Amino acid sequence: MDSAVTTDQHTSFEDVQAIVTACAFVSAGLALLGNARLLMGGTPGIALLIARVTHLRFGPVYFVVNLPFFWLGWKRLGWRFTVKTFSAITLLAFATDRLPLVLHLDHVHPIYAAVMGGALAGVGLIMLFRHEASLGGVNILAIWLQERFKIRVGIFQFGVDAAILVASFFVVAPTTVALSVLGAIALNFVIAVNHKPGRYMGT
Repeated sequence: MDSAVTTDQHTSFEDVQAIVTACAFVSAGLALLGNARLLMGGTPGIALLIARVTHLRFGPVYFVVNLPFFWLGWKRLGWRFTVKTFSAITLLAFATDRLPLVLHLDHVHPIYAAVMGGALAGVGLIMLFRHEASLGGVNILAIWLQERFKIRVGIFQFGVDAAILVASFFVVAPTTVALSVLGAIALNFVIAVNHKPGRYMGT
């Protein structure tokens, strides 16, 4: 008897709704973090940091920061992954810059902002991963390492995110860095627990 496991491909509609929903979750997480003046890891965190220092808009900075990583995605993970990732990055950049038009937060406790902002971003990333997409940058490298060497995405990303946030000591207050690390823990805990090699068979 053939023991091979067959899986169902996601339809184009399923991919589109997942990318839109995921970007909505991540942009909401970024809004919470931004309200508390916190940072996050990965290329969104790098873009937030650059935008804060230069007063440039997040969207264009985030898009430009991700450009060098598309080559790795195209070469190692295929054109479908790269196209969907490009779409997600473009949508997130657009949505995050325009979120204040529909959502205005007067006050959010920094600890709540860190935990829930990180958790929302983590849920959004899992949606993207399960539909063969990402938010670029570190996500691309993390997914490739998990597929190639079975290194868990959440664990690898937390190490990179922590390094980025520690580097921000030169720009922001230590309290802000500590709370931002809490957000990174929340984000990567969600991913590490819910996104493991072989657990999700859909593609």
